[in-house]
Amino acid sequence: MTRKLLAELLGTAVLVYVGCGVATQMFGFGVAGSSFAAGVVATALTFGLVLMGLAYAIGPISGAHVNPAVTLGMLVARRIDAMTAVSYWCAQFAGGLLGALALWGTFRTSPTYSKQYVGLGADGWGTRVSQIDINWAGAFIAEVVLTAIFVYVILSVTSKRGTAVTSGLVIGLTLTLVHLVGIPIDGTSVNPARSLGPAVILGGRALHQVWLFILAPLLGGAVAAVLHRAMSPETVDGEPAPSEGLAKAR
Repeated sequence: MTRKLLAELLGTAVLVYVGCGVATQMFGFGVAGSSFAAGVVATALTFGLVLMGLAYAIGPISGAHVNPAVTLGMLVARRIDAMTAVSYWCAQFAGGLLGALALWGTFRTSPTYSKQYVGLGADGWGTRVSQIDINWAGAFIAEVVLTAIFVYVILSVTSKRGTAVTSGLVIGLTLTLVHLVGIPIDGTSVNPARSLGPAVILGGRALHQVWLFILAPLLGGAVAAVLHRAMSPETVDGEPAPSEGLAKAR
């Protein structure tokens, strides 16, 4: 269990540092220039690629959840027990904060950086935050739906019907997909640990709005698990954990 928790902590930290790092460069520092679309594609690909790498690197150890919503989905789907889920959540939130802190420590050495104007890749809704000025209700719906899609795919490809060799690739591409849809809406969370870390560092509006990016993804993860159990009941009980499935590919 110690190795699993360390893998979840470090994996979540890497996800936040790399994913939010590129998001901050694209939209905060303006590296993408005037092309918002280029920033969206670069950020979406980054999140997908880093998760794909983590799936193969730490998947055989912990399952590479690196996301409290995924862990909740695994719990509801009866892949893990409650004690494991709570332990994973603690490691993931700690990892998200660690990754955000390391990222802030990196960017604050730049003379052009400021928390207020450059940020740290935080999610949000409303004027000057959402590209399409979506309100909290629209952001909530988007986070539930996108997280449900993401977690449902994970539950499917890590089931007995899935193929361990390609599961990491599919999971990474699915995260890329939901980011392509969600970034213009609210920045895309689908991961409470990814959202809480930057929000704690930034404070202010980001911290006031972070409740949505904790609650909605968790709800989406639970919905995905319920749907998966209803649509594929014969593949739930007694299935190997994602880590076991990925280990078979090695």
